[in-house]
Amino acid sequence: MPSDTEPAVRLVDIVNAFGRHVVHDGLNLEIRRGEILGLVGGSGSGKSVLLRSIVGLRQPQSGRVVVFGEDLYALDAERRRSLQARWGVLFQDGALFSSLSVRENIQVPMREQLDLPRRLMDELAAVRLALVGLSIDAADQYPSELSGGMRKRAGLARALALDPEIILLDEPTAGLDPIGAASFDELILTLHEALGLTVVMITHDVDSLVRITDRVAVLLNKRCIVATLSELRANPDPWVQAYFNGPRGRAALASEHAPPVAGD
Repeated sequence: MPSDTEPAVRLVDIVNAFGRHVVHDGLNLEIRRGEILGLVGGSGSGKSVLLRSIVGLRQPQSGRVVVFGEDLYALDAERRRSLQARWGVLFQDGALFSSLSVRENIQVPMREQLDLPRRLMDELAAVRLALVGLSIDAADQYPSELSGGMRKRAGLARALALDPEIILLDEPTAGLDPIGAASFDELILTLHEALGLTVVMITHDVDSLVRITDRVAVLLNKRCIVATLSELRANPDPWVQAYFNGPRGRAALASEHAPPVAGD
């Protein structure tokens, strides 16, 4: 039985490659229980590939993915399926099934993992909608009828369907206006605190990194650097310097530490 001090996820010597193109080469990463970890990197650094390896959608060429003390790719199909119920994933733009209503989308994991009566699943879906700030009226709508922000919230409601311990988010604020992005960040913080979640968030949004993350993992040179924002700002690597001390990084940090406006 893993202890509470053991990392939620450990990636050990991960190699991911597409033919001769190696994306990750000996990558190591520990994700602590209860933290919000940002995941960043340049184009082609393999952020989404790494997420897919963590959730069992792409087995690395070599290395181990250890989740809650269990080697994911060494498990039999039944045990892996049971372990996968302990995390939820929000893919880009929600990745909802267009032919299903929001309620039916939220119930997909329930149907795959549980044997529950329809009425109970409807009640559970309604609770998930409330958790992400959507009204019950959204339950019968289809993805095409929702705004971008509502689709992301509906996708998050589906990710929460099975009361997961880990939530993995792929560009959750991409495409949102600044107000919508800040609101989504606050939602993640609220859920993290209320539900005790471990959160892994792929993002290019420096504001989100500053606002809600405990640490940031930077995919660089096929491996990974993990540190706090202040530590990364002191890292001499040129890419890290350009990312965190460039104009957007400086603006995000300045905004976070700006004094409140009179009357706020």
